Amino acid sequence: MFFEISLTAIAGGLLCLDRIFFQVMISRPVVSASIIGLLLGDPYVGMITGALIELIWIDRLPVGTVVPPNDTISAVLISAAVILAGRSLGAVSKEVIALGIVLLLPTALAGQIMDIWIIRGNDKIARAALKTAADGDIDGVSRLHIRALLRTYLINTVFIFTALGIGVYALQTIYPLMPPAVLKSLVYVYLFLPILGVAVALNTIHLRGMLPVFSGIFLIVMIIFEIV
Repeated sequence: MFFEISLTAIAGGLLCLDRIFFQVMISRPVVSASIIGLLLGDPYVGMITGALIELIWIDRLPVGTVVPPNDTISAVLISAAVILAGRSLGAVSKEVIALGIVLLLPTALAGQIMDIWIIRGNDKIARAALKTAADGDIDGVSRLHIRALLRTYLINTVFIFTALGIGVYALQTIYPLMPPAVLKSLVYVYLFLPILGVAVALNTIHLRGMLPVFSGIFLIVMIIFEIV
């Protein structure tokens, strides 16, 4: 499992860079979780968890100086933790997915705090780059840009590696201890999450165009297929 956790951390760190560098939308939860699912051999679970998380955080926009919750980190961690823990538990069930979301969804808020810290650190590098540019050192400016990029990547990668190890262990430990009544409640949580997500998406449709509609329809169809 160490290899899978390391692979997820490396890939997740690259996906997080899309939020500030590549900006080709691979950092969106519905995409990033699907990629992680594909890497770990279970793209279906990746798509399900990604669609859920996409809808839950769809109303938190990076407008102006606002730093939204890091839904990319949340999507990567939840999809990977559910898949890896599910293997040791025998199967990735609805209960495991719901528990994974409940336990690890707050990592988006932890990622938000980390993003603010990264931005403040990169601001200092940006000021240093301006001074270096004023001195005519073009190569120095390039080195500072690369330094900021590597700093962001390493922080995200280490965070994902650490949080994923803890998350998988927590799922493997907590899930077998749950009584039948709690497991039944997790099934209801699993079925309720798409409704909550679609409600959030409908509230923001004028902001994100067709993305929330696509995610909502995709998720509902996938849930129907699973139930049937």
